[in-house]
Parts: sequence; structure tokens; C-alpha cells
Amino acid sequence: MLAVLVAVFVLAYAAIALEHPIRVNKSASALIAAGLLWTVYAVMSGDPRLAVEQLDESLASTAQIVFFLMGAMTIVEVVDAHNGFEVITSRIGTTRLSSLMWLVGLVTFFLSSVLDNLTTTIVMISLMRKLLDRKDDRLFFAGIIVVAANAGGAWSPIGDVTTTMLWIGGQITSLAIMKGVFIPSLVNLIVPLAVTGYLLRGKEVISPVKDGSGDGYETTPYERNLMFFCGIGILVAVPVFKTITHLPPFMGILFGLGILWLIGELVHRSKEDEEKAHLTLAHALMHIDMASIVFFVGILLSVATLEQTQILTLLAGWLDRTVGRLDIIVTIIGLVSAVVDNVPLVAATMGMYHMTAYPPDSFLWEFMAYCAGTGGSILIIGSAAGVAAMGLEEIHFFWYVRRISWLALVGYLGGIAAYILQFRMLHG
Repeated sequence: MLAVLVAVFVLAYAAIALEHPIRVNKSASALIAAGLLWTVYAVMSGDPRLAVEQLDESLASTAQIVFFLMGAMTIVEVVDAHNGFEVITSRIGTTRLSSLMWLVGLVTFFLSSVLDNLTTTIVMISLMRKLLDRKDDRLFFAGIIVVAANAGGAWSPIGDVTTTMLWIGGQITSLAIMKGVFIPSLVNLIVPLAVTGYLLRGKEVISPVKDGSGDGYETTPYERNLMFFCGIGILVAVPVFKTITHLPPFMGILFGLGILWLIGELVHRSKEDEEKAHLTLAHALMHIDMASIVFFVGILLSVATLEQTQILTLLAGWLDRTVGRLDIIVTIIGLVSAVVDNVPLVAATMGMYHMTAYPPDSFLWEFMAYCAGTGGSILIIGSAAGVAAMGLEEIHFFWYVRRISWLALVGYLGGIAAYILQFRMLHG
């Protein structure tokens, strides 16, 4: 039975990794994998009642992550519908490319720690279209935005889905991950920025000619500011809510979602239905990326099968015997996340290593948050932010390899050195 489960998972994993060449959405592959794995387990184990009990247990932990992501995505959509991100983007302006690169990189880094790296990438690349006329400049900036968004998401419990998974699972706590991974993540960004700033020295920003045409719906400055600060405030308050109440994060995000919904209803209560339709939270719910949500459901339930059958425990033992060093194992996992999706990698790691041996905020979990969060920047297909940038600016895979990958790799290794040095200084 174990051999069959492993074979099904490997085939599904390959289909997810080769999503673009085979032209099959990874969500479909993940759902098929989850169905097959649990079916095989229930039929071949000889104890379907136990399989059902374990499935119920796995579903509870999966649902917490899914509800949290749905709430966070909806909040971001509401803010975006009100053009709330113009509060930040309207304040960016400089005539030198090198200065603009530093400004965009740092804004992306901190913005993605509050939002998520995918949304931040979309917002910042959209901004670059308004600031940069030359296609080559926009491509280069898009690559750095991917690096910055992934680096910024790694040190925040709500900035990257893998860090969120570790936070909800109890492997990390919000303050500890911010203190432990902030400096390595910043190094991960500063190194590529220093190199690109040097390469772009002396070059001027060439802005596109404005045609005066409007785009999308207009909102008042009051509405933009209100929804932006309310949305960001709710997202930032979720870790505080968890710390005070000890309730799971999804409860905090749903509570905040209700508050934002109420605020929106009160702000737009005097408008006609047609005028406010695109600004409502109900409209935002229809525009969140449900394909990604379905993918998380499928892949987390798939990995849960390997966890419940002790396959991941056996794999962890083999890695410990073969490689031995935990830092090398996690570094390799981060590099692998440049090729395959980091969500199943982190989910598998959570099942491989138990918290009895590795308690919350230990070296393994913090280092995993950094490596899995930033390793995906090395290739453009290695993260949701990279895939979004590829679609928005039509970035070719090999262009990214030639121009950005080496920068991302140097930053990744620099952050690893910074984390290990910091850990040894703080923990003797």
C-alpha cells in the first residue's frame, strides 16, 4: 500500500511541477491526487473507519488555512476595488532608475509582509506600467519585485502562504518569526538591490506619455484612505487577536472581514445599487483566486495521507541518516522550491518532523520559513509571485534565468549565512 501511495503522489507532484508544459491546471492534479490517495488508503488499509477519522482530523487543519486565505484574499480585493493601494503608489516618484529600484524594492518588501507576495507583485507591476515606458526596464523591475515580494513575505506570519501554514500549524509564533527571519530576509533583498543599483547607475527613468484616459472606477480620497487603512489594520491585527484570545487565526480574519463588510455597507449606503456593486465585499468574493484555494485544499489533503500513513516520518528518518545536517536539508528544500511548488514541500516537512522533537520557533521551523519563502525566487516558476509576473509582463523563462536567477541565488545564500550567524550569536 505504501508503495502505491508514494507512486500516486510522485505522479501528481510531477503533474503539478509540469503544469505549464502539459497544460493541465495544478488544481486539477491536486484534487485528483487527494481523491486517489485517500481512496487507496481507505480500500487497502482494511480499516476504512480509521481512514475516515483521520480524514476528518486532516480536514479540520486544512480548513483553517483555507478559511484564512479566503478571508485575507477578500480583504485585499476590497481594498483594491477602492483603489486603496494608490495611497502608497501615488507617493513613489524619482528620476533615477537606481533610486527607483531601491524605492520599489523596499516598498514591495514591507508591503508583502502585510498583504501577500502574490497581491503585492500584481500591485507593484501595475505601478511600474505607469512609471516606466521601456519594456526592458519594466522586465528588470518585475524580476526584482518578485525577489522583494518573496523576501518580504517570508518574515511575516501573513505574508506568504507557507509561513502562514507554519503559523497556523503552531510551528512558529508571530513575534518570533518576525524577529528571527527579518534580517535574513532583508539581506536576501539588499544583496540583489545593491548589485542592480550599481548596474543601473546613471540611467534615467523614461515615463510613458499620459493620454488622460481614466481606468476603472473612481473612488473619493476618503474612501480610498478609509478602506486601505481599515484593510491593512485588520490584517495586521490578526496576529494580535490570536495572541490575546488564543483563537485560531482564521477566526480573527473572518471577524475582521465582517467588520470591513459593515464599514463598506455604511460608507456606500446612500449610493445606488449599480454604482456601488463593484465596491461591495460580495463582489470581491467573486474575484478571489478560487483556483489557488482549491489547489491548497487538494495538496494539503494529499500530503495528509502521507502523514497519516507514517510515510513522511520514514522519509525524515532517511534524510537524517543520509544527509545528517538539518541546515543542509532545509537549504536543499528551499532550492527545490524553485522548481516545484513550496506549499506541498512545507506541508510535507510539517508532517516529516514532529513538534515533540522540534518545538515551536526552533531552528528548523524558522529556517524553513526563510528557505521555502525565498528559494522560489531563483526561478520564475518557483513562486506564485513569479508566475504572476510572468503572465503580467510576458517574461520568458530563460530571460529570467539569465538576468534575475543569479541575483536571487546570491541573495538566498546571503540570507542563509545571515540567519545561521544570527542564530549562533543568539543561541550560543
